Amino acid sequence: MIRRYSLPRMAAIWEPDYRFQVWLRIEVLACEAWARLGKIPSQALEEIKARAAFDIRRIEEVEQTVRHEVVAFLTAVGERVGQPSRYIHLGLTSSDIMDTALAFQLQEAAEILLEDLDALLGTLRTVARAHKQTVMIGRTHGVHAEPITFGLKVARWYSEMLRNRERLEQAKEAVGYGKVSGAVGTYAHLPPSIEAYVCEKLGLKPEPISSQIVPRDRHAQFLGALAIVGATLDNIATEIRHLQRTEVSEAAEPFAEGQKGSSAMPHKKNPVTCEQISGLNRVLRANAIAALENIPLWHERDISHSSVERVILPDSTILLDYLLTKMREVLEGLQVYPQQMERNLQRTHGLLFSQRVLLALTEKGVSREVAHHLVERNAMKAWEGEVDFQALLSKDAEVTQYLSADEIASCFDLKPYLEHVDTIFSRLAL
Repeated sequence: MIRRYSLPRMAAIWEPDYRFQVWLRIEVLACEAWARLGKIPSQALEEIKARAAFDIRRIEEVEQTVRHEVVAFLTAVGERVGQPSRYIHLGLTSSDIMDTALAFQLQEAAEILLEDLDALLGTLRTVARAHKQTVMIGRTHGVHAEPITFGLKVARWYSEMLRNRERLEQAKEAVGYGKVSGAVGTYAHLPPSIEAYVCEKLGLKPEPISSQIVPRDRHAQFLGALAIVGATLDNIATEIRHLQRTEVSEAAEPFAEGQKGSSAMPHKKNPVTCEQISGLNRVLRANAIAALENIPLWHERDISHSSVERVILPDSTILLDYLLTKMREVLEGLQVYPQQMERNLQRTHGLLFSQRVLLALTEKGVSREVAHHLVERNAMKAWEGEVDFQALLSKDAEVTQYLSADEIASCFDLKPYLEHVDTIFSRLAL
């Protein structure tokens, strides 16, 4: 049984002591597989299983001399096991242990991230439903466009995160391959059945064809999936940051009692958590690029990828675990201001209805070009003079020769913009 620690679950996966435990489990499983073939005497196997252990301080001590982590590990274990240790690591190479253990660790890490994603999806679902009919202005290029609901905005995040969950499941499957095929992957010193046994016991699949390592495109896919999940979090965080700007003030991340926004300006309530989420995602994206750089290696392997992975795999999984948790906290405490959304809808004096006027004119037989000119002419007057758009249209003789006052007024109705919200939500089973 592999021991667990009081560290956060994700961090515990990457602790050296835990990694060595996984290595030891793989070595013992390989011995079991050899014993099934009659290569290791049953008595020797029992002694190995009873005595197999290590002292991490001893591993570190030996490594100072041999400068090879797996050799140091095997030495420390062999000292505990005694004479039967000659059967340990039989026909194996270092990467058989390291890559298979890494696949096992990544499976555990992916499971935690999937749990995080499920929790975040639940929060997104709750917020989307709560604000399904909370009307606000939609913006393109940062400029007022047409009405949407805040629930639709959150539902888009929910949909994107559903796709991220699929990507992470696929990435988990991609890195779920172990390798126990010996030096350069030819099974010259052990049969494929050893690999099959070890992988099955660990819940992994055997790599169909390896060199001395598992191909690193698998790990690049995994880091790429993590970066995309993070990019969605950045997307959400960036939106909240914009909505929290003083000039907008439609939503804000939670601000705890006693929290301070500035050492100099007591009035400040800054979106610091969302800024942190956006900033740290730069690390995730950079790590994904590093994973891509790990794919091209010399011949059957070099170890230029190894040192990189010791940083990017723990860092990325621990970081995304943290970011998913922080985003869920933000959304659970999100402050939404419907009254300010309503005020912002009125800021452009009715310009948000311009397309409905355009379409109403074309339905009367006006060419699209002429209709666009008539609407734009009045829209610019409303924009620059801060006057009511509907009133300007009602005074424009070229417009009123096609549209009556009632027909113009009917264009300034929010209902059509909300007509299909239920349909969109039903597509997402929200």
